[in-house]
Amino acid sequence: MIKAAIFDFDGTLLNRDESVRLFIEGQYRRLNNLLGNISREKYVSRFIELDNRGYVWKDIVYQRIVKEFDITKITWQELLQDYMNEFKHNCVPFSNLINMLEKLKNNNLILGIITNGIGKFQMNNIKALGIEKYFEVILISEWEGIKKPEPKIFNRAMEQLKIQPFEGIFVGDHPVNDVKGAQNVGMKGIWKQDSQWNHVEADFIINDLAELPSIIAKLGNLNIESC
Repeated sequence: MIKAAIFDFDGTLLNRDESVRLFIEGQYRRLNNLLGNISREKYVSRFIELDNRGYVWKDIVYQRIVKEFDITKITWQELLQDYMNEFKHNCVPFSNLINMLEKLKNNNLILGIITNGIGKFQMNNIKALGIEKYFEVILISEWEGIKKPEPKIFNRAMEQLKIQPFEGIFVGDHPVNDVKGAQNVGMKGIWKQDSQWNHVEADFIINDLAELPSIIAKLGNLNIESC
């Protein structure tokens, strides 16, 4: 029987692509008088390209932007601080997030998050979605000193949730950091589909968070579909 569901955050619970687009368009509107003669389209598209879906640190992204566009009225450090301060106001959840969490909690599933990233920044984004109350454990790589797909961070979550690997599932969008990382410690790895990858070897595949309760029902929590 499955007792716990653990989630990745970016790209799994948070629609990061949409959140980033909203943020960077807002940053351009707020600061365009300091950015020089750059069109909104160029600024937005170049940020998204350099960001590489969150896998490039923003200090590097903003240093490149300032250099490439010859920005002199605002520093890359100030742009980075604006990102740290303002991103949380642009967080967009994936559809059916709250309904899914409510359904799992109502069926006595214990929930956790394991996410790579900067501690305070990620926690602010989790709080911005209003979902922190659903989770017994939230592990963020900066605060833990380890990151996915290292087995230790998965094991730490299981220890804190007091479950065995066969009692837990992990849901994430990254084939290696999430799915394979969870499988390597004995959990079921569920892939939330992402167009960046064509084929992922996962125990289950979902396109929408609303599909998750029925999968857990198949794994042993037989009443979860009816709630």
